[in-house]
Amino acid sequence: MKPAKSCTSRTSRHFLRLGLLAAGLAAVATAGPAQAAEAVAVAHDGVRTTADHRHHTQFRDSFSVRQLGTVAAARVDNRAVARSAGCTADDACRSVALSFQIITLSGEHVRLAAVNNGRAVNDHCTGCQTLAGAYQFVLSTPKATRLTPAAQRRLADIHRRLDALGASRLPAADLRKKADALAAEVTSVLAAPSSTTADRSARPTVKVHRQLDGWPVR
Repeated sequence: MKPAKSCTSRTSRHFLRLGLLAAGLAAVATAGPAQAAEAVAVAHDGVRTTADHRHHTQFRDSFSVRQLGTVAAARVDNRAVARSAGCTADDACRSVALSFQIITLSGEHVRLAAVNNGRAVNDHCTGCQTLAGAYQFVLSTPKATRLTPAAQRRLADIHRRLDALGASRLPAADLRKKADALAAEVTSVLAAPSSTTADRSARPTVKVHRQLDGWPVR
């Protein structure tokens, strides 16, 4: 004959399960804000062009503004790839790819992994002009901030002028100079204390990565 189960034992197990459940819910509630504070932001931008005997002149640009907010870590990637293929010295091609990536982020001791790559390829293309330019700007502040409307308007104007280069017939050497000049303007806008909503006494930190590849080599 089996002994009768203890009512006290069943009650103890019942309250034990409730206790474990409550502890689990408390742990989840505690983990929520911590996970939000440990946010990892990811941003990928880029542009690619190919010029050949059917499309002799190709120009594309990308101008991206990514306001990532307060993060613990960020992975950002910017690429420009230009390719010219199958043209001749008498029937030359021009392929230009320019990518501007603007990143703003906030936080103490942010772990940042940044890749910025410009790559130009001449594939059996004698006398072709091939230029790839990747420009990456990272603005960081210790406390949460955003670009001011005035700064965003100035960046939009730079974007319009970058687009206008596509309609020009400038050789690649002059395009490089124009792109560098526009990049210098972006840096000036971002570095100004009035560019963000942060305390004006805390000047933003701006890191610039630039890679140009192709003709003309510089």
